[in-house]
Amino acid sequence: MTNLRIAIMGYGKIAKDQHVPAIAKTSGAELVAIVSSRSESPEGVPVFASLKELADSAVAVDAIALCTPPKGRTEIARDALSRGWHVLLEKPPGATLMEVEHLSANAESTGQTLFATWHAQYNEAVDKAAALLADQEILSFAIHWRENVRKWHPGQTWIWEAGGFGVFDPGINALSIATKILPVDFHVHEASLFVAENHQAPIAADIQFSGSFAEDASAHFDFRITGDEIWTITVKTDAYLLSLERGGSLLKVDDKVIVDQHANAEYQLIYEEFANLVRSGQSNVDLAPLKLTADALMIGQRHSVAPFID
Repeated sequence: MTNLRIAIMGYGKIAKDQHVPAIAKTSGAELVAIVSSRSESPEGVPVFASLKELADSAVAVDAIALCTPPKGRTEIARDALSRGWHVLLEKPPGATLMEVEHLSANAESTGQTLFATWHAQYNEAVDKAAALLADQEILSFAIHWRENVRKWHPGQTWIWEAGGFGVFDPGINALSIATKILPVDFHVHEASLFVAENHQAPIAADIQFSGSFAEDASAHFDFRITGDEIWTITVKTDAYLLSLERGGSLLKVDDKVIVDQHANAEYQLIYEEFANLVRSGQSNVDLAPLKLTADALMIGQRHSVAPFID
């Protein structure tokens, strides 16, 4: 089979730091174009201002990786599917649940592959945690996901707008891990959303979950820290305390290191999965992390906090 010829639309930090090198490392995939208003691209890769301009060019394309902000992405994805291109969606897959469900149906009707990615799930430590917890009685869990927005989202003003997700843009990574490793159903019971006076999307959030737990289950997200990132999930079972640290790359059981994955292979694994889905004519659209986020935003009590200037 020839290489899967991929164009990236949206050439921001995540595309530069993750998608471009991941495609270069993925056997059976190649980057053939960038679609961006910035007229910037890796050396030797042509750049186009729109999907139409790309489609009208001589560049052959099989698939589009959408790294644009979630709001408005569905229309772009629908356009790509109508051109016979497969579509990979950077997380979160869209701004609303209904639009992603409609997009999934659209992909099915056209016979194209739609892949809603959750990169934080693609870690050896996450897979091992899921296997270890599969037969355990879960007593409680706690998520702490705190990072410096100025470091990880520099100049990305869209993240503060309605539909931009705010602190849930990284927080949804934690929720994607939780939905993969926990062998029990859980849902949002209540939430507190802390919104800067000059923005629409929350800068911090506290969530309480309900489910079949004997003890507390919670998540705490914050964009305001200035020190090292805290990306940790702890799960208490009737047998041991399991913790996933460093965004899901370090696994401990009762403080004993089980997996320490130094190399970041998340995005390469995503593109390998994308190529496999295309070859098999399948799609993968997991909406569980987006549903939890939507529920928290829907029922959360909003608290106004001091203005935040990027």
